[in-house]
Amino acid sequence: MGCDGGTIPKRHELVKGPRKVEKVDKVAELVARWFYCALSQEKLRRPIVACELGRLYNKDAILEYLLDKSPDKTPMESASHIKSIKNVTELQLVDNPAWAGDKESTKGDKYDDPQAARFICPVVGLEMNGRHRFCFLRNCGCVFSERALKEIKAEVCHK
Repeated sequence: MGCDGGTIPKRHELVKGPRKVEKVDKVAELVARWFYCALSQEKLRRPIVACELGRLYNKDAILEYLLDKSPDKTPMESASHIKSIKNVTELQLVDNPAWAGDKESTKGDKYDDPQAARFICPVVGLEMNGRHRFCFLRNCGCVFSERALKEIKAEVCHK
């Protein structure tokens, strides 16, 4: 039946092999980067600001971070390079007309596509979901896809 002493363990049962490195789910990483604030981990809501590294933040989270001057404050590594509100740019984002994330019922009876984006490029129409590279202009805050900037080849904002 078992436990009678008649079993001899094999080598693979006794020797532990090297641990496998856990792979990060790329879809989950993109959703975290493009749909949530890098500082507070809350959903992005307007007004949205971006730093020179391209991280997206809620503006109120950045303001709270900058106003908190307590000595026991632990520095957040995602915003440690932001010293004032001048280090971030408020983004002028264009809403995606096909996105119905917050408009529909939240009963759980519909499929939520994690790659459906709230915002699009106003020139080309690409969704801002992490599959394509996006850039923003620091002087006006307009957001374009990299493909649109290559097609336009102008130094000024299209607006």
